[in-house]
Amino acid sequence: MSRPSRRTLQQRLADGVVVGAEGYVFELERRGYVKAGPFVPEVILDEPEALRQLHREFLRAGADVMVALTYYAHRDKLEDVGRADDLEAMNRQAVRIANEIAAEGDALVAGNICNTWSYDPESPVASGAVVRAQYEEQLAWAAEEGVDFVIAETNDYVGEALIGLEVCQALGLPAMVTFASVQPATTYDGYDYVEACRVLADAGAAIVGLNCSRGPETMLPLLERIRAAVDVPVAAQPVPFHTTAAVPAFESLEDAEGRHLFPIQLEPFQCTRFEMAEFALRAQNAGVDYIGICCGGGPHHVRAMAEALGRVTPASRYSPAIELHPILGTHDGGRHEAMGGWDAQG
Repeated sequence: MSRPSRRTLQQRLADGVVVGAEGYVFELERRGYVKAGPFVPEVILDEPEALRQLHREFLRAGADVMVALTYYAHRDKLEDVGRADDLEAMNRQAVRIANEIAAEGDALVAGNICNTWSYDPESPVASGAVVRAQYEEQLAWAAEEGVDFVIAETNDYVGEALIGLEVCQALGLPAMVTFASVQPATTYDGYDYVEACRVLADAGAAIVGLNCSRGPETMLPLLERIRAAVDVPVAAQPVPFHTTAAVPAFESLEDAEGRHLFPIQLEPFQCTRFEMAEFALRAQNAGVDYIGICCGGGPHHVRAMAEALGRVTPASRYSPAIELHPILGTHDGGRHEAMGGWDAQG
């Protein structure tokens, strides 16, 4: 496919931090276009305007990359919801929509593959063949439609991540490979997360790092170790939730009664836009090259992060101006004192 001329991923990384934006399935679920549970992106075909709008909002908020919504758009997941016949149409349409909106700005387009739930480290050859076949068909369609690179994300196994990387390399596509650090220290096939990133970097990944599962506070210490261990660019796309050393991954967050809140009762742990902006600065100071957000993130988070990194985005026109608020503001003296203060208003 003929593609518009734009700066490559490598050129942008050489110029400074690349801003990413993900969490499409969580945000579209909140908006009523994705079913929680399977989280299969049927929205691509059923409500394409909703997907276009979210891409456009992320673009306006400062994202440098439009990620084709092919997360969980692989054969096994589509069979789970009775839509295996839509596999090719869904994958092609996702890339076409990402390209369409990327052309409205100066964004790259990333193909997307993820953990398949088909890989079994006890049977790496047989299960690996199933994974490879799913990646090969998804990425062949993505390459035909036109992508600049591939994000292979939310990997739980080094073995599965290496298969994804090999498929990208066979197609001549640069790959950003990131792990979901669900467990305290290691991938599900027993690699320390730092070593997992080193293995993928040594195998030729263009970028390595972490996405999903961990919030800013529990992802940053790992990122610092990864940055010191590899010679390729490092990526960080945390979830915007308050995770802790005791509960490092948001899949395990509980309320006071011990009920699990993942995936659709996480609001009590939500990070503010200001906390995500602070994360962006801390990640930049730690030497992270690709800084974004994952499940639970919205355009307001992305804009705050981009602005913290020195960007002026199209959406910055509407960044907060609390000084103009009729009660809280200071413009023309404000009304706060005249009205007896906020507390006096009940």
